Amino acid sequence: MKTHLINGLKGLVIGASMLIPGVSGGTMAIILNVYDKLLSAVSHFFKNPKKHFIFLATFACGGLLGVFLFSGIILKLTEQYKFPMLSFFLGAILGGLPALIHHSKINGKLRWHQLLYVLAGVAIVSLMYLRPDNLFEISPDNLPVYLITLIFAGVLLAVALILPGISLSYMLLLFDLYEPTMTAISNLDLLFLAPMGIGMLGGTLLMIKALEKAMVQFPQISYPVIIGFLLGSLPEVFPGIPSGINWLICPIMLAAGFAAICALSHLSGETAES
Repeated sequence: MKTHLINGLKGLVIGASMLIPGVSGGTMAIILNVYDKLLSAVSHFFKNPKKHFIFLATFACGGLLGVFLFSGIILKLTEQYKFPMLSFFLGAILGGLPALIHHSKINGKLRWHQLLYVLAGVAIVSLMYLRPDNLFEISPDNLPVYLITLIFAGVLLAVALILPGISLSYMLLLFDLYEPTMTAISNLDLLFLAPMGIGMLGGTLLMIKALEKAMVQFPQISYPVIIGFLLGSLPEVFPGIPSGINWLICPIMLAAGFAAICALSHLSGETAES
């Protein structure tokens, strides 16, 4: 029961973190020492279906609870206190870097080809800015197109859902779906959420095995690319140059975000060792 409770709480934290622009749920799962378990449970589900189902169901319930509990709060805080909140989120993103570097097994020696992998990750995220404007600006008046478009969006969002370094909320911002999604979650709009969820589930199942193989067998390639993803997402979250009292508040919030994620990573590491 204690293990299930911990897994549910980890799911809640990750679910809430995915709502924060730029914060990757995958990176948060690495910080909480649960990412490898999630990949293995999904990829090898039928080897021990009862065990994996209980783990995934407990985690998913916690994640959904985190999404629904915190979606309205995060949206309101970001709207009312844009500069301080985005500074906190920026610090939280940077706070995930030490955990990613640790898992990359670079051991303090960054070679030139690994730097190229980092730059490749940055380039991939940067290319996303070239997407057509208003790509997913649709209306439920044309229901078939509306549903198909949301399913397609869900498949694309699955990349951010399972891949560390790319934030789900960042992808939502990029596709101009962040506020509509937050509103749909707050209002429990199943016509919007259900097709997107179907697309995300399908995309996850399609990519999970390939991702697990890359993460386990080629960490010195996959993790530098993921670090590039994370660095490439920073411009989208950067709130701009603050003014007035925000000159004082924003650096404090940035440091608080960084410290919070580092502390969470350290605490989870100690829990895993014990």
